[in-house]
Amino acid sequence: MERNDKNRIPELFGSLVFNDESMRERLTKETYDALKKTREEGSPLTPEIAEAVAAAMKDWALEHGATHFTHWFQPLTGITAEKHDSFLTPQKDGSVIMDFSGKELIKGESDASSFPSGGLRATFEARGYTAWDPTSYAFLKGTSLCIPTVFCSYGGEALDKKTPLLKSVEAVSAQAVRVLRAFGDKDVRRVTPMVGPEQEYFLVDRDYYEHRRDLKYTGRALFGAKPPKGQELDDHYFGSVKPRIAEYMQDLDLELWKLGVYAKTKHNEAAPAQHELAPIYTDVNTATDHNQITMEMMRRVARRHGLVCLLHEKPFNGINGSGKHNNWSLSTDKGENLFKPGDSPAGNIRFLVFFAAVIKAVDEFQDLLRVSVATAGNDHRLGANEAPPAIVSMFIGDDMLAMLEAIEKEKTYAKKSADAFTLGVGALPSFSKDTTDRNRTSPFAFTGNKFEFRMPGSSLSIAGPNTVLNTAVAEELSLFADRLEGAEDVETEAIALVRETVRDHKRIIFNGDGYTDAWKKEATRRGLADLRTTVDALPCLISEKSIRVFGRHKVFTEAELRSRYEIYLGTYAKTLHIEMLTMLDMASRDIYPAVARYCGMLAAGIRARGEEFSSLSETEELKKLTLLENELYRRIGALRALAEDTESRKGNTYRTALYYCDKVIPAMRELRRTADECEEHIPQDVWPYPSIGDMIFKKV
Repeated sequence: MERNDKNRIPELFGSLVFNDESMRERLTKETYDALKKTREEGSPLTPEIAEAVAAAMKDWALEHGATHFTHWFQPLTGITAEKHDSFLTPQKDGSVIMDFSGKELIKGESDASSFPSGGLRATFEARGYTAWDPTSYAFLKGTSLCIPTVFCSYGGEALDKKTPLLKSVEAVSAQAVRVLRAFGDKDVRRVTPMVGPEQEYFLVDRDYYEHRRDLKYTGRALFGAKPPKGQELDDHYFGSVKPRIAEYMQDLDLELWKLGVYAKTKHNEAAPAQHELAPIYTDVNTATDHNQITMEMMRRVARRHGLVCLLHEKPFNGINGSGKHNNWSLSTDKGENLFKPGDSPAGNIRFLVFFAAVIKAVDEFQDLLRVSVATAGNDHRLGANEAPPAIVSMFIGDDMLAMLEAIEKEKTYAKKSADAFTLGVGALPSFSKDTTDRNRTSPFAFTGNKFEFRMPGSSLSIAGPNTVLNTAVAEELSLFADRLEGAEDVETEAIALVRETVRDHKRIIFNGDGYTDAWKKEATRRGLADLRTTVDALPCLISEKSIRVFGRHKVFTEAELRSRYEIYLGTYAKTLHIEMLTMLDMASRDIYPAVARYCGMLAAGIRARGEEFSSLSETEELKKLTLLENELYRRIGALRALAEDTESRKGNTYRTALYYCDKVIPAMRELRRTADECEEHIPQDVWPYPSIGDMIFKKV
């Protein structure tokens, strides 16, 4: 980042976004007010307003060098999609003008059958529509104006991540407002989920990446012996950022700021070559768009610096995987955080009701929260190296737990005062420490005025987890509102609700170490769901409970849920199929020949010197490597047989996914174990790939 860019950050921020400031400048007051009402209240736009907005948006984009526009949407691939059309419009005299209509702004068309639809669209039923989301700002990417849109089929079914998210926002807002009305708040009209997703990622040198087919095809190292040093010394976390990485981070910040992304915090993460970027909180729709932009820009900027950004949840075995901690809260249109306890949380009845609703939601819908983060990549991460376990539980801290237990037992709660923290050096300041610690093993933690859902993987769109979380909380708030609205004494009924919730749902609360075997046994005793793999979890998506709650709040229809079930199972199987074929390709073409070649080199050396002059160590090493060579050959053959068998299992998506989970993954694991042991015996100049140690410790 150049010095003059640093000085111009306030001016640069949002400069590539058709934001509120740009709208005020370019729209009439009437048009601006109508658009603002649509954004804030969901009021429909007239065709005349759409035409005015389109004209202003086009003029702004052309002034910034745009030549094309695209409806930017988020299909069920998990990434974004775009089709670019130029503003160029021919005239009768053969000339052209640059034009953009309200119709083009509002609606686009895409081939719906070419995106995952889970049976909602057949190949011959191609038509699908993109529709402008006026609650998200348009932005510029290169020479294209990107217009955030939803994506639906010809029959109106949602084929994207954004549509259900927006519906879940409406659902939780409606039910939260009902609860607030019961407490006498007549002013709040809307409650919005606020989110700040912390994004973890790895950076590796591009030269190494180009020599690893596994990284290119799958995003993770399918082979690679564990290096002598990993993250044991804790010397990377928050460590000094190396110059090349610092330049990358500065460049990334600048690009994100231009696009209005609230990039705030950056640092080295726990694993070597791992880093994190955290934004400032914003509404969940904007946060979702921004996180998709962030992941794209991370990859794009990395290329400029001779690096590759890996967003896979577990690119390297034996060290931390990458997550995307989803910090979630609810805020009123008056700016009140409904999860802010205040100075006396025990007396803050409204806070306690909303807090209790989340406890009940997490317990009742723990299976759907697990489903929302279920991917083949995340299965490798959960439960290892500071990632939370696959069993959903909730950390609330000792102070909050004591307060809730006092309410449950109808006892007086004595607030624990915050201890003064004195560092023992006169020149250093004293400060009050928080009333509770942090728990890095908890899947769902209360962190003072928000909840941190730590289970989402780094490559995942946050739309899915937040759609589930919003809907689950909406369901519990609706049940709470039913009781509060009919109560003679709202506060008495509210306390009764909190007491019942603690009594019936405290099994989900666990403040201890989630990694221990003792907790797994305790979780089983409590009756918590232990959905260890994606295949275990996904059937919960089409359970009677799931269909009922999503249908009641109009977030998903049953057909949409069943389509997603098929899509996610299919994606799981396809991901593992690609990994399996990549392993076979690498092992057959490169690893086995390298092992055989080195065995031949050892044997030739022994023959050249004669047995009487050869050392015992050489002979023993050759014997050991020959055994490993034979085992490697058998492991390759076993995996190849499974690959051939998968062809005969197509047709039933669940059985296919289960086959990959139960049969293919163990075979891949055994092939890797053998290959990695071979790597430990073969010189680096003979081994065909850069080592894991070289990739994560290169001085950059």
